[in-house]
Amino acid sequence: MAKFMAIYTGQPGARDRDQPDEATIAKGVQAWGEWMSRNADRIVEAGGPLGKTKRVTNSGVADIQNNIAAYVVVEADDHDSAARLFLGHPHFTIFPGDGVEIMPCLPVPTA
Repeated sequence: MAKFMAIYTGQPGARDRDQPDEATIAKGVQAWGEWMSRNADRIVEAGGPLGKTKRVTNSGVADIQNNIAAYVVVEADDHDSAARLFLGHPHFTIFPGDGVEIMPCLPVPTA
């Protein structure tokens, strides 16, 4: 099976702006836990939420915003199968996230 990185996305600042109420948070946490349990045999790295971002370039280090909220690494037979794992995910059906982007983890090229 191949490995896939899944990036949970949302609008920059949404976590501060669009905080759900306690009942919605409880419902979302429960649903997320159920998703994790249902897919436990596919999860390689549980990942988690991500904080503020710093970007390093030739110009130095800068604070930036992006739409990356969290991540997880899963295994699946192929890219489409990996993507289907996230259909109806609580990240965007209960919480204010806007989607999940799934990409294959490719081998590091060797010389």
